[in-house]
Amino acid sequence: MSVSELYSQYTRVWIPDPDEVWRSAELTKDYKEGEKSLQLRLEDETIREYPIDVQSNQLPFLRNPDILVGENDLTALSYLHEPAVLHNLKVRFLESNHIYTYCGIVLVAINPYEQLPIYGQDVIYAYSGQNMGDMDPHIFAVAEEAYKQMARDEKNQSIIVSGESGAGKTVSAKYAMRYFATVGGSASDTNIEEKVLASSPIMEAIGNAKTTRNDNSSRFGKYIQIGFDKRYHIIGANMRTYLLEKSRVVFQADDERNYHIFYQLCAAGSLPEFKELALTCAEDFFYTSQGGGTCIEGVDDAQDFEKTRQAFTLLGVRESHQISIFKIIASILHLGNVEIQAERDGDSCSISPQDEHLTNFCQLLGVEHSQMEHWLCHRKLVTTSETYVKSMSLQQVLNARNALAKHIYAQLFGWIVEHINKALHTPLKQHSFIGVLDIYGFETFEVNSFEQFCINYANEKLQQQFNSHVFKLEQEEYMKEQIPWTLIDFYDNQPCIDLIEAKLGILDLLDEECKVPKGTDQNWAQKLYDRHSGSQHFQKPRMSNTAFIVVHFADKVEYLSDGFLEKNRDTVYEEQINILKASKFPLVADLFHDDKDSVPATATSGKGSSSKINIRSARPPLKASNKEHKKTVGHQFRTSLHLLMETLNATTPHYVRCIKPNDEKLPFHFDPKRAVQQLRACGVLETIRISAAGYPSRWAYHDFFNRYRVLVKKKELANTDKKAICRSVLENLIKDPDKFQFGRTKIFFRAGQVAYLEKLRADKFRAATIMIQKTVRGWLQKVKYRRLKAATLTLQRYCRGHLARRLAEHLRRTRAAVVLQKQCRMRRARLAYQRARRAAVVIQAFTRGMFVRRIYQQVLMEHKATILQKHVRGWMARRHFQRLRGAAIVIQCAFRMLKAKQELKALKIEARSAEHLKRLNVGMENKVVQLQRKIDDQNKEFKTLSEQLMAVTSTHAVEVEKLKKELAHYQQDHGGDSSLRLQEEVESLRAELHRAHSERKILEDAHTKEKDELKKQVAVLEQENALLKDEKEQLNNQILCQAKDEFAQNSVKENLEMKKELEEERSRYQNLVKEYSRLEQRYDNLRDELTIIKQTPGHRRNPSNQSSLESDSNYPSISTSEVGDAEDALQQVEDIGLEKAAMDMTVFLKLQKRVRELEQERKKLQVQLEKREQQDGRKVQVEQAKNDLDSDQDADLAYNSLKRQELESENKKLKNDLNELRKAVAEQATQNNSTHSSPDSYSLLLNQLKLANEELEVRKEEVLILRTQIVSADQRRLAGRSTEPNINARTSWPNSEKHVDQEDAIEAYHGVCQTNSKTEDWGYLNEDGELGLAYQGLKQVARLLEAQLQAQSREHEEEVEGLKAQVEALKEELDKQQHTFCQTLLLSPEAQVEFGVQQEISRLTNENLDLKELVEKLEKNERKLKKQLKIYMKKVQDLEAAQALAQSERRRHELNRQVTVQRKEKDFQGMLEYHKEDEALLIRNLVTELKPQTLAGTVPCLPAYVLYMCIRHADYVNDDLKVHSLLTSTINGIKKVLKKHNEDFEMTSFWLSNTCRLLHCLKQYSGDEGFMTQNTAKQNEHCLKNFDLTEYRQVLSDLSIQIYQQLIKIAEGVLQPMIVSAMLENESIQGLSGVKPTGYRKRSSSMVDGDNSYCLEAVIRQMNSFHTVMRDQGLDPEIILQVFKQLFYMINAVTLNNLLLRKDVCSWSTGMQLRYNISQLEEWLRGRNLHQSGAVQTMEPLIQAAQLLQLKKKTPEDAEAICSLCTSLSTQQIVKILNLYTPLNEFEERVTVAFIRTIQAQLQERNDPQQLLLDSKHMFPVLFPFNPSSLTMDSIHIPAYLNLEFLNEV
Repeated sequence: MSVSELYSQYTRVWIPDPDEVWRSAELTKDYKEGEKSLQLRLEDETIREYPIDVQSNQLPFLRNPDILVGENDLTALSYLHEPAVLHNLKVRFLESNHIYTYCGIVLVAINPYEQLPIYGQDVIYAYSGQNMGDMDPHIFAVAEEAYKQMARDEKNQSIIVSGESGAGKTVSAKYAMRYFATVGGSASDTNIEEKVLASSPIMEAIGNAKTTRNDNSSRFGKYIQIGFDKRYHIIGANMRTYLLEKSRVVFQADDERNYHIFYQLCAAGSLPEFKELALTCAEDFFYTSQGGGTCIEGVDDAQDFEKTRQAFTLLGVRESHQISIFKIIASILHLGNVEIQAERDGDSCSISPQDEHLTNFCQLLGVEHSQMEHWLCHRKLVTTSETYVKSMSLQQVLNARNALAKHIYAQLFGWIVEHINKALHTPLKQHSFIGVLDIYGFETFEVNSFEQFCINYANEKLQQQFNSHVFKLEQEEYMKEQIPWTLIDFYDNQPCIDLIEAKLGILDLLDEECKVPKGTDQNWAQKLYDRHSGSQHFQKPRMSNTAFIVVHFADKVEYLSDGFLEKNRDTVYEEQINILKASKFPLVADLFHDDKDSVPATATSGKGSSSKINIRSARPPLKASNKEHKKTVGHQFRTSLHLLMETLNATTPHYVRCIKPNDEKLPFHFDPKRAVQQLRACGVLETIRISAAGYPSRWAYHDFFNRYRVLVKKKELANTDKKAICRSVLENLIKDPDKFQFGRTKIFFRAGQVAYLEKLRADKFRAATIMIQKTVRGWLQKVKYRRLKAATLTLQRYCRGHLARRLAEHLRRTRAAVVLQKQCRMRRARLAYQRARRAAVVIQAFTRGMFVRRIYQQVLMEHKATILQKHVRGWMARRHFQRLRGAAIVIQCAFRMLKAKQELKALKIEARSAEHLKRLNVGMENKVVQLQRKIDDQNKEFKTLSEQLMAVTSTHAVEVEKLKKELAHYQQDHGGDSSLRLQEEVESLRAELHRAHSERKILEDAHTKEKDELKKQVAVLEQENALLKDEKEQLNNQILCQAKDEFAQNSVKENLEMKKELEEERSRYQNLVKEYSRLEQRYDNLRDELTIIKQTPGHRRNPSNQSSLESDSNYPSISTSEVGDAEDALQQVEDIGLEKAAMDMTVFLKLQKRVRELEQERKKLQVQLEKREQQDGRKVQVEQAKNDLDSDQDADLAYNSLKRQELESENKKLKNDLNELRKAVAEQATQNNSTHSSPDSYSLLLNQLKLANEELEVRKEEVLILRTQIVSADQRRLAGRSTEPNINARTSWPNSEKHVDQEDAIEAYHGVCQTNSKTEDWGYLNEDGELGLAYQGLKQVARLLEAQLQAQSREHEEEVEGLKAQVEALKEELDKQQHTFCQTLLLSPEAQVEFGVQQEISRLTNENLDLKELVEKLEKNERKLKKQLKIYMKKVQDLEAAQALAQSERRRHELNRQVTVQRKEKDFQGMLEYHKEDEALLIRNLVTELKPQTLAGTVPCLPAYVLYMCIRHADYVNDDLKVHSLLTSTINGIKKVLKKHNEDFEMTSFWLSNTCRLLHCLKQYSGDEGFMTQNTAKQNEHCLKNFDLTEYRQVLSDLSIQIYQQLIKIAEGVLQPMIVSAMLENESIQGLSGVKPTGYRKRSSSMVDGDNSYCLEAVIRQMNSFHTVMRDQGLDPEIILQVFKQLFYMINAVTLNNLLLRKDVCSWSTGMQLRYNISQLEEWLRGRNLHQSGAVQTMEPLIQAAQLLQLKKKTPEDAEAICSLCTSLSTQQIVKILNLYTPLNEFEERVTVAFIRTIQAQLQERNDPQQLLLDSKHMFPVLFPFNPSSLTMDSIHIPAYLNLEFLNEV
């Protein structure tokens, strides 16, 4: 990626600024390499040209994308440099009010100078147990990480808190201590935190002072070591102090103060107990007035002194010791006021004996005045030979006095610290510890002296340790991810440390100079110049010879050498110390007797600590001097510092860097200059530099894919391996392979690469946004254009319409005028024309009349003449014809007579010849020959079939023998497995028994249900009858009350309606007649088919395309029905309801009647068929005795039997089809209304009948084909036996198409066969026997035809008679209806209504009678089923008895308990008796060892019922000891079980339900009327008679509360780990949430397949499991509601608390996910009917928080909407969420500070609690409402597997 690509137009950069340190700017044009300047636009829109150094080519720092600004971790920034760090901290501190930020492993804490509500107990609980990266940065997160690592890694920990004075080090350390005390569990026993906090006022009083930067600056370092036992509970603490600033006791700079204790003591000097201290105000003492002001604004020294005294008392310091301490402190003040006078010679000085302050000093310390006066001005010199006493100069005396004051205060300080450690010490063995180091940070002032040098030296050592630790962690991370390790060049400050502490270093030269008698600071400085002038970390100022500069890691510091030697020597003359040792006060003497010049710090822990780890630089350090040093201050500090570093190196360090935002101590005010200075000094920027040197940006593959999948090509997304996709994308986007590395689980990027990817992503989104905007804007313009066009067209349409209407109006008026004119003119013309026309017509009429009359007269005369001529001519013609006809007849008669005579003569001659007879017999002979050939063919075919039958019979016999042999062989082979088969049979019998039980139960339930339905139907019918009667009465009353006119109108309407109903009835009747005719035709067809089948002599297969099986037919069929089927159909109609049935009931009843008639006819036909079969059997036996036709008869019988079975199956199928038809009609009736559905029902019926007729036609064709095949087969057999080929083998019988009786057909067939057998010899057919043979054949044929004719005539006559009878019946019925209708029309309207009502009542009565008949039949069927059930039950009981008998041999004592549920004894009273010695066994089997799973399928809360029945018996026998013992044992047993299973939800729920049920039973059967309102009489008999168990009810109630709380605790423990992941982190709506870059502190749950990730479905499944368990175990519904209300509150609290403490989840997408998840939970509540529990109301704060994340946050109206909506959220919570709100992409705007201030202003009136987080441990009070049981005690059965045989039922 080239520079020109990075520095392009619109790229934002950072440029240096003298006021703000760094300032943001934007490039106005692209930068090209080689250019000398950049064109920039500042944020205030000013244009600036930024010069570039061509040689170094140092371009300005690039600014991170806005999406990365405000990150929790600075290492998540793509560009890691100083301005990015500073800007991120500023944004978080000022805009979001976040004072904590991670920088890798460092927690940066900015002092807000304001109390924040983020340190309460609720916040501690929220951070407890959480991973460090899961929550927002906090001191509690660091403390939790240290505590967790101590427990996990078994290694000691350290928290290093450093920073400037006033940065908040002490407060941070104090909060870390509080966290350890809370999570370590010490608050209940040792109160270590209280003792440590109680030491704070003391340590602040004696170790803190006002400085120019801080009013309460700690002027010493301390390392507090908190000890833990093996269970990681706090057992003790220890404090070490470092480098007390003793010089402050004797000197203070301007505007500074001495230690607080001096001013506190002066403020309390007026108290009576402090009179002897002789103290006045602080301004009167030299040691407290050098700084100028002695007071601090807002601080009351007297009040603070009282707190100090109380702290001394709390830590066990006696009152006498306190007075002694205060005396010593006061003596120091008096020592500072001692006046020392110089003598004239200048080499000596003196103190006035009357000096008041010296006197007070000596009195307060209990030393001699004279000795102290002398030795303050003199010193002792000891040589090898003698001792000299030498006077000192004034300056020497002042130095000695100040040294004595400092020494006294230092010794007192050490004594107080020692006593505090004694108070915090514990005798228990320490397993591990966590140390909290509160030490001064890097300091630089205008004048830096020995104290600043030591402080900066300590910070150099700490920085070295910090750099090494950071470097080591980086190396471990790379090795863990298998990244190629390259050496990172980090800043090593070992040379600077060597400059200070190595041989001949600064401290070594200082100690050497202190040993020189005349050593001076100038000489020491000169030695430094000479020795270290060549060192790169040492410099000499240009304008000074007494100062030197040390180049520290943070900055250059110039130290003034004046006072170094004196402060390092800390010279206290031995004579003065000896005087103090001789004090009469024991405390003063002890202070100096115990002084062994030891270091205040003690060694680190031994056994509890881990192995020592020393981290050194790669460069070997210089060896320290071996010369024996005197224990100067520098030497002591160096030794204690080495001990501290050894302790820190042996622990795992955690770093907290405190930053002071401004020097004015203004709340939330940020000074960039001061912040940058401290960031450089505390090592934060060094951490950034080390991170930036490697791969600072790290992404998990899953997160990288989710974030940058927009840069992936579509074809690459087809790959399922996300790692491969990430590799491909990066290789395409970033060409330099060194800019990134692929680790095992992460991708590592160089600095700036993530910003480049963000730029590419933003460009992609920007292009997509432009495309979307372009399309949307185009669409909007199109819509606008279309709207304008439509509006224009509308306007044009209306204008044109208006103009057209005006024109049309004009045209209409013009046309109207023309029409009027036309009509007027036409009327005038028409009138004139009509007058002329009438005149002309009259004239024409008269004229034409005259002419016509003339013509008529002429025609009349001519007509008469014609008639006369016609008659005359006719008479003449007839007369001529008669004469001619008579003559012809005479001639014809004569001729015919002549011809007849001639023919008669010829016939007489012919009759006498023989040829005539021969011609007569020619036709008969041909017929006889044909018959003979047919008989021969049939005989031949018969023989062939006989041979085939014999072959089949033999084959069948062979196969039977073969199967018998195989069966015998099989039995022999499997004979040994008989026992196994018996076992299998036993198992099968058991299964059958179980199945029988279930079937019996099903039958019983079905029977009960059917009986109930019948009763309900009868009741409904009776109600309808009553309603009809009531309606009749109401109609009569209405008729009598109405007026005549109204009655006449109603009568007319009713007549019309009755006519309409009559027409409908008539149409129904006609349809019924039509249906009857079709059914009758169906019946005839079936009977014909049966007759044809009976006539068929043998079995013949149908053609392949004509199947006779019913199942192959595709047509539905209707046939007769059995009574049971009809009853089922009617039962269905009754179930539907008569008032809903659309089909007329009369039609249905007539159908039922017809069905019954058809059923009777079917039975008659079946009887006839059976008789015929019997007759056939007898005839077959006779025929078998006569001839060898056995096979033919067997074939006939087999065929007839098979055909009969097919007919029966067909009949059954037809019955089923009829039932289906009825059901379809009934269902159709329910779907349509009663007025319009009848035609549909009848159309359905007609369609079904039509299909049935079509099927019958198919059946008839099949039968005809079958018969034709049989006849043709007989003909072929006869033709086979004939030898004459010219004779036709086919014959035609005239009546072959008619049905004949089976007996006649068989007889004729046998006759023909016999004739054929007799005439097999063709010699019999000679001329003499030819006529006899022909006669016999004709006789047989005539007999067969005659039988057919007679049978058909008989059947036809019967059918005609039946049809006539039916027609007569129908006519009679029709006549009756017509007669009734006529009578009805003749009646008056009132009578018509009355008659109609009577007819309707009679019809309904008939229907009711039919229905009652149906009910009786159903009851009969029910009794039949009961009988079958009894038989089946008897079989089952026999099977059970056999099974029990088989088991009785093994367990005779358990014979009566083989059945799972025993039968209830009739005289069981609901009491259980047991012996006293069986009580332990009862509790063990029923309580302690009972598992809930064993009672699945039984009565819920069975143990509670059993226990109550035992209690009831004890009450019944009046045994109070037994009741007491049983209840006590039960309660103790339940407690024992719950204690054992304290994490088992199912067990806890089980005993909660049983305890509540036992409590309800004791209330329900207590005899108290308040609890017996819902009892039955039987339940009242089960009440207790003798004892009042009210106290035990209270005990059980308390036990229930305990169990409930344990249940809630278990459920919360299961759900709590799932909540955060499921509600906030899991993507319920895929692709909605975005992923932002994360830093060193990776969220633990961000891994894709992490073990800690849960989805909402898992939470719902878990709650389903809870609900199922509680419901199945019979827990009261009210309690279940309360359980889920509590669980939902916990979900709400945990989720909201995490939301308030996590910046990464406060986004719009999280709000959407939350609302979806909450809706899913609400849906689950509604699905389980738990919405009334109030659980949704407990989620209201979370719902409002989700809505707050999604609301618009810009205008004041938005602020008002938020304030009105978020009523369940406190002000702090609303502001916190707004501060945490984080956009997930650059297109979303941040919440401005002004908007947040507006919200705060509007919410000022609220009186919200100060607590930020919700109390997740809060529990709603539980209520156990009284819930009586409906079960009676005598109905409870005890299963055998409970092993309670010793309980006897009473």
